[in-house]
Amino acid sequence: MSEPQAHLLVADDDERIRGLLQKFLIRNGFLVTTARDAAQARRLLSGLEFDMLILDVMMPGEDGISLTRDLRGQMSVPILLLTAKGEAQNRIEGLEAGADDYLVKPFEPKELLLRINAILRRVPQARAAAQLPKVLHLGAVRYDIDRGELWRGADLVKLTATEAQLMRAFAAQPGQPISREKLAGDTPAEDGAGQERAVDVQITRLRRKIEDDPKRPRFLQTVRGEGYMLQPG
Repeated sequence: MSEPQAHLLVADDDERIRGLLQKFLIRNGFLVTTARDAAQARRLLSGLEFDMLILDVMMPGEDGISLTRDLRGQMSVPILLLTAKGEAQNRIEGLEAGADDYLVKPFEPKELLLRINAILRRVPQARAAAQLPKVLHLGAVRYDIDRGELWRGADLVKLTATEAQLMRAFAAQPGQPISREKLAGDTPAEDGAGQERAVDVQITRLRRKIEDDPKRPRFLQTVRGEGYMLQPG
């Protein structure tokens, strides 16, 4: 049996860097979720389990060091900080906040990969966490990513083939908008469900199974001009 992929959270306010890191790390065998700032990272952490966090220090709002310091009081997940500041005092500050390592920009992608693998080897709980089922928490509902099952308490919520495919698409990119066009292309055609307008109908039906108040969705949100987004929490 192959070893489970480690799930990494990359938080950086630079969209280009986020995208490059995500593509590079996926090519090297990791599951990768991204966040544009500390606030989005916190939302993702409230609903997902990660094997390691890669945090940019100089993010707008709450910076990476403050986020690291706060998270250390709640969890032991490994943290690697990225920053343009290379002075010894900055490195010390990051490590004192609880980071496992510190990498100065610009860096070679291969060095990042080596540091990630070294940290994961040093931290046994990271490997154990990779073997745990990955679950998205949506209020009273939870979605088991590995099994593709939606549960409300002890009750399994039945999903149609289209709803199941939508949940898989959303679970692959939690906290990130997905366009109606992309969702239409990802879902099987059922009575025209491959059309973008039909996606709206499927979303409405899915909200009835997830939301306490489907007319005021909290977890399956509409993002104006961008599509739909599953927001765990």
